[in-house]
Amino acid sequence: MVFVPCAVTAGLLMVVSPAAAYTGQEFAKNAKISISKARRIALRAHPGKITDQELEKEKGGSGLRYSFDIKRGSVTQEVGVDAKTGKVLENKKEGPHPD
Repeated sequence: MVFVPCAVTAGLLMVVSPAAAYTGQEFAKNAKISISKARRIALRAHPGKITDQELEKEKGGSGLRYSFDIKRGSVTQEVGVDAKTGKVLENKKEGPHPD
């Protein structure tokens, strides 16, 4: 897997996976914001390295969200971004049984 640097903030290098590598692309036509913009929002909420990303139908917000697993050190954080508004809906440590 090739990682592309996308920004440097507070001395932390943040990287993301290639744009095509996410599940739920069939919902993209209903999203108002792109996966690229959602990644930037998620990385502002929790800087680190995106290890997993998906677009999914989920309760809360508009019902359509981008979900990112972001690793920083030994902690993996799950950050959910509403695909229609760009609002951060979730920003919590990944539990023992990830989705």
